[in-house]
Amino acid sequence: MGEFIQLTASDGHKFDAYLAQPSGKAKGGVVIVQEIFGINAHIRSVADDYASEGYLAVAPALFDRIEPKIELGYEAEDIEKGRDYKGRCSDDAALLDIAAAQGTAAAAGKVGVVGYCWGGYLAWLSTTRLDGFDAGASYYGGGIGSVATEKPKCPVIFHFGENDHAIPMEDVEKVKAAHPELAVNLYPAGHGFNCDHRGSYDATSAKIARERTLELFGDKIG
Repeated sequence: MGEFIQLTASDGHKFDAYLAQPSGKAKGGVVIVQEIFGINAHIRSVADDYASEGYLAVAPALFDRIEPKIELGYEAEDIEKGRDYKGRCSDDAALLDIAAAQGTAAAAGKVGVVGYCWGGYLAWLSTTRLDGFDAGASYYGGGIGSVATEKPKCPVIFHFGENDHAIPMEDVEKVKAAHPELAVNLYPAGHGFNCDHRGSYDATSAKIARERTLELFGDKIG
């Protein structure tokens, strides 16, 4: 079980972050980047899971720049609200908060970043635009095709659902074409397949993606 702490970005913005600590000495750190639903029960459980694997996990509350303590579910009304909040957050501002979270996670050593949906897009940008990450994992990052040609500063693994209504396969092909050196994995699933709070959850795909991500992090972080 983790706890909320307060972090400060380089521009002076103060915001919450969920911190989950391993029971023993940390292997390294992991920054968990949220979906459009805030630091809700699912994202906290993801952070707790990485902590159970030996990582110091930090999940920054990116919507705090708009409104504090936003926590949404997955119904139509929640999705509409989440899209509105996301539309009011710039990439640059979100990356400032992710960088602050990276600084906290770095107390444990090398640091990885993993993100889902909007967070999958931001996790990719974190590896291309920020310093300090040693590995990255991007799950079904919406809009990632628009930034596919950016160059990562560390190894990155991608996870996409073949039946994702939100990400056209053309975007996946853009990632593959731009980065033949990176692992781009496809699963027989839809958008949000990693989230066990959603109807689109696919346990088998989520398990395989988790194992692949942990393998990369184990190799590059510890």
